[in-house]
Amino acid sequence: MAHNSSSDKSDGLGEIVKTIVYALLIALVFRVFLFQPFSIPSSSMKPTLLIGDYLFVSKYAYGYSKNSIPFSPPLFEGRIWFTPPERGDVIVFKNQLDGNKDYIKRLIGLPGDKIQVNAGIVSINGKPVQVEAIDPFVEPVDTQHNQQCAIRQKRDGENVCVKEQFLEILPNDVTHLTVNVDRNSGARDNTKVYEVPEGHYFFMGDNRDNSGDSRRFGGHYIPEEDLIGRAEIIFLSSKGSPFFPWEWRFDRLFNSIN
Repeated sequence: MAHNSSSDKSDGLGEIVKTIVYALLIALVFRVFLFQPFSIPSSSMKPTLLIGDYLFVSKYAYGYSKNSIPFSPPLFEGRIWFTPPERGDVIVFKNQLDGNKDYIKRLIGLPGDKIQVNAGIVSINGKPVQVEAIDPFVEPVDTQHNQQCAIRQKRDGENVCVKEQFLEILPNDVTHLTVNVDRNSGARDNTKVYEVPEGHYFFMGDNRDNSGDSRRFGGHYIPEEDLIGRAEIIFLSSKGSPFFPWEWRFDRLFNSIN
């Protein structure tokens, strides 16, 4: 009995195609419903997140909206299985003022809150947030990202940028670090009172003088539908190419995000 090699090849090709399709479906389900990877391209969340950090973001933390799905297809409105975020969460969201791009910032203002910044100190509903000055934040000067510095120095033969660093304690006892060039450096450090509408949230970057956030345009509030997920863990961090292990920041690998 003759062996049909063309039929065997066709069956083998079909199995390969099915395997690829199954793998893509599994990856899509994982990305939409569980975790999605993100990378940090800017310095707006220093010192919490650095350029070259790679994160996993939990998609289930706040339920799901159309923005949970790639390309945000208009399949439904609002959120399903919604769990409200907590003040202090580091969240990825869509920014409608920037072409619906993904942004990552810290949640400062909840619906109904009144937020103001005076001399770099955040006030929530008329009460200043507690801050404690700690050791300065020091890093190599990065001219590519137009780095702002309180002080520029040379240490061990390297040009470094020195910024004020603070421990900020939010009303719900969430504690995190912020950096500031000068707490009276301009409009970001001295603002009007922002009244957060219902169903919206107010975000700020931890790098307070170098963050495009809800302080822009006199108050840019993010609707709950545009929340994507909560940043959970840094699974990789690199000063250069992520493909070169000698560029990795090993002290940041698998750090949880606070």
